[in-house]
Amino acid sequence: MNPMNLNGRVIIITGAAQGIGQGVARKAAALGATLALVDLNGDGVKATAAELGGPHSVHVGSVADPGFVQQMVADVVARHGDVNGLFNNAGIIRTAMIHKMSLADWQAVIDVNLSGVFNCLQAVGRHMLERCEAGDTAPRRIVNVSSIAGRRGTIGQINYGAAKAGVLGITMSAAREWARLGICVNSVCFGAVETPMTEVIRSPKFIERTMAGIPMARIAQPDEVATPCCFLLSDGASYITGQHLSIDGGAHIGF
Repeated sequence: MNPMNLNGRVIIITGAAQGIGQGVARKAAALGATLALVDLNGDGVKATAAELGGPHSVHVGSVADPGFVQQMVADVVARHGDVNGLFNNAGIIRTAMIHKMSLADWQAVIDVNLSGVFNCLQAVGRHMLERCEAGDTAPRRIVNVSSIAGRRGTIGQINYGAAKAGVLGITMSAAREWARLGICVNSVCFGAVETPMTEVIRSPKFIERTMAGIPMARIAQPDEVATPCCFLLSDGASYITGQHLSIDGGAHIGF
């Protein structure tokens, strides 16, 4: 028996058009899950769905819009019958040093990376609570995407660091509220992963500094970090909740 088997599970993945979200979509689909793929980038998320094939659905819109999120969850339930999992991943970056950051750039990142996480967790959580309180014993897992930036701070991205620190609090609070019903809520904290969002820190100007902070001395690939994310969505993590799993090659411990 494979404890990471996701057959029969319906999992919502936000930010599924590229990077880590796309990597988790590939891994979860390979493990048997039916996916609801969510992204503001319509062409990108449709391309992910086309690559995967199968019964997966596509939902185009912003997680920062509570109305879209609520309707998206309702549509997923209407089409697939249930929601067993959420990979709460959508995010953006707007880079500037603290004294130069505009309020617009601060708010844009908070809206997507923090409020967007809350919007999705709340909408999915309401569905899960309703099913659990009705006696449904199907597994329920939520994985929120944080970052080592939320655990130790970051230079030039105070908005991102603040949002990702907030995700840790969201995770622990939801885990406490919903543990009695068997809804497991955890977070993953990534370091340097080869995605469009990390192009700057992987550029020739910053790569030496980036590598100096990673004990494993390499950049991770999206498909590689997808496996532990799927573990947290699976029965293998049935007694794990309120945790923050660092997937960063040891960067959070330094040297």
